[in-house]
Amino acid sequence: MSIQNILVADDEESMRWVLSKALRKKGFNTDLARDGDEALRMIKANSYDLALLDIKMPGLSGLELLDKVKEERADLFVVIMTAEASMKNAVEAMKRGAYDYLTKPFDLSVIDAVVEKVSRARDMSCQVTLLKEELKDRYQLEKTIIGNSPAMRDVYKTIGKVAPSDVTVLIQGESGTGKELIARAIHYNSRRLGKPFIPLNCAAIPKELLESELFGFEKGSFTGASERKLGKFEQANGGTIFLDEIGDMPIDLQAKILRVLQEKEVTRTGGNQSIPVDVRIVAATNQDLEESVRKKAFREDLFYRLNVIPINLVPLRERREDVPLLVEYFLAKICAELEVPNKRCSAEAIKLLTGYNWPGNIRELENTIKRAVILSPDPLLVAGDFPGLTSKGADGKGEELSLEGIVDLKLRGSFSNMERMESGDVYSMVLEQVERPLIRFVLEKTRGNQVRAADILGINRNTLRKKITELGIEVVKQA
Repeated sequence: MSIQNILVADDEESMRWVLSKALRKKGFNTDLARDGDEALRMIKANSYDLALLDIKMPGLSGLELLDKVKEERADLFVVIMTAEASMKNAVEAMKRGAYDYLTKPFDLSVIDAVVEKVSRARDMSCQVTLLKEELKDRYQLEKTIIGNSPAMRDVYKTIGKVAPSDVTVLIQGESGTGKELIARAIHYNSRRLGKPFIPLNCAAIPKELLESELFGFEKGSFTGASERKLGKFEQANGGTIFLDEIGDMPIDLQAKILRVLQEKEVTRTGGNQSIPVDVRIVAATNQDLEESVRKKAFREDLFYRLNVIPINLVPLRERREDVPLLVEYFLAKICAELEVPNKRCSAEAIKLLTGYNWPGNIRELENTIKRAVILSPDPLLVAGDFPGLTSKGADGKGEELSLEGIVDLKLRGSFSNMERMESGDVYSMVLEQVERPLIRFVLEKTRGNQVRAADILGINRNTLRKKITELGIEVVKQA
């Protein structure tokens, strides 16, 4: 990441002018400040890569400003300039976090050397930071891609085979199957580890903005383009770009992606210069691209360039043996995130979760587990803690529950937090709510014949009459 924006803060107008002219001639964007206070305001309002600060200025001195800078922008490289070549100043500047220290007067070639030195240091710092983050992500990723089913074992084998090369990969699967996780696994196991991984969802960006997101634009190329912007391909240079939902990409833009694959260069919107890029492309879609090709909605030549190595992720319903592992992983993850005691699922709950169809795949499973963890006060999650699934069968559609199952489901919904309930006659209240519809139903079936209804219910006729009065049941005799 080379230097672009530089701030020069010096109370001498001649020094500001000389440095500004020299730096702008080299192509740097340069802002000027007359004193420390103005410089601090500019640092808070703008993004600079390097600040050249005079040690003696009105208001905040260079050293005082350096302290403020380290509080506001710890990543900003600062070079202190001074006309007093004292060891005390030099030691103090470096102790407070300055990157370098220059004594006036100096030749402009010294500034060139310092800027180049800072540029290399920034690149190295960014690469180290990125590598640390990617190694951390890689470690997390290895614990995140869950599954021992034959289908997932095949995916792991494919990742191992294709990751070391730069071959283009097309990941296909339904929404929620974890396509981006697989793309990241390919990147983190490749020679491009330590370089950028840049994801872009082609379906989430309006058509008119997608091109500039991919290829960037030059300053003034359209209304609102106040400065040059690098596109995703340039940002991913040396690394991997992940084009998610590429099946939604407009057909005219597909031709430009094909050109990047063939020529390995891009042209910014509003520009005429071809910019070389070294980028590996991993694409993903939840659509049938072969069908899209037949319908002329997707370019055939681009499909074949992308589909060099296909990876097909099967839906969760086709690898149900992985559900218990996923449930265990999500329970641990969600409880840690919510800072609640660890929870586990009963055997009945696991059976229910494994049998469900999961049209939303892994993403739906995670959300379902999270909802149950939040709503249930108990350390053991049972089938009734998943009311959205209890009323559905393995195909995700309606399935008739037993009477006991319905009562269990309703009770859990009504008394989800038993610990907070006050003492009371819950037993009688629940029985009353069950008795009323039961007696009403039997009376309807016997057309109001209480003798027959009492016989079916297995209770005395006088007991039935008493219940009818107590429960306020209206008896309608039918002919």
